[in-house]
Amino acid sequence: MTLIANPIYDSVFKFLLEDERAAKILLSALLRQEVRDLKMRRNEYTNLQQTRISLFRVDFSAKIVDTSGTERLVLIELQKTWLATETLRFRQYLGTQYLSKENIVEESTPGGFGLPIISIYILGHKVGDLEQPVVYVRRRYLDYDDNEICKGVPDPFIESLTHDSIIVQIPYLKKNARNHLERILAIFDQGLRMSSDDHLLNIDEGKMELEELLLVRRLTLAAASPEIRREMQVEDEILSEIEARDTTIMLKDKLIEQKSQEIEQKSQEIEQKSQEIEQKSQEIERQKDILCSTVKNLSARGLSICEIADILSISEYHIQELLSK
Repeated sequence: MTLIANPIYDSVFKFLLEDERAAKILLSALLRQEVRDLKMRRNEYTNLQQTRISLFRVDFSAKIVDTSGTERLVLIELQKTWLATETLRFRQYLGTQYLSKENIVEESTPGGFGLPIISIYILGHKVGDLEQPVVYVRRRYLDYDDNEICKGVPDPFIESLTHDSIIVQIPYLKKNARNHLERILAIFDQGLRMSSDDHLLNIDEGKMELEELLLVRRLTLAAASPEIRREMQVEDEILSEIEARDTTIMLKDKLIEQKSQEIEQKSQEIEQKSQEIEQKSQEIERQKDILCSTVKNLSARGLSICEIADILSISEYHIQELLSK
């Protein structure tokens, strides 16, 4: 068993990918294609000073080789987050890649088409009802009858407007890795965290191959780095602030919802009272109409105002008012 730095932390993940060999091994395993040439173009932390949700992204230009030996140049957009993040932010980053003139390489894509994009998401949370640790979302060229098109594929115009995606769900990584990719992704398995220190994972390297061990060695160096340990501590503090803020917001939202329900209940009670008052008003008006009709009938029969007042037990003045209507 070997202790390694936890790459769910941005600082550790960045340290891992800064080693070109380690980055090639990880990306080749995820893509299931050899990454022959690789260049990190930029990387970006979420601004820690603004205490926003932790998200790390890095862009690579890469030359990959498929099983037939065909080389192609692609852009790899790799994003990692350990909290449930708005999809909008991922879409914004992808939109930036589609808009960037930097991604149009004339010698690789004659006609000014953009480089094909492959987006990879390493998530510390679950996605909907999907239970697989790794999910591949791949495009297909189909005709109207859903027959696959082979001639002219891939087309640079279509490739520049669409992209494939790979989603890694860290919560579904298992301790018993079944293949090369799962053995590599074991370095993200949060079930291997030390009970006394979330910054460290206790990983079994006994069944790992040489390439896979290189990633472990890189993360062992990260675990021994005081600077990276300090950066992980800062990330913990930022996360605590985020959680405290979110808890406060959640409690306020709950209180607002409760007050809204109380106001709604009061409104319903007022509406009910208004309806009852309206019903009583209508009943009073109906009784008035009956009384007025009765008074006029009695008067028509020749009874005097005094006699009608005695019969109905109401004042003569009231009788006069009813007869005047």
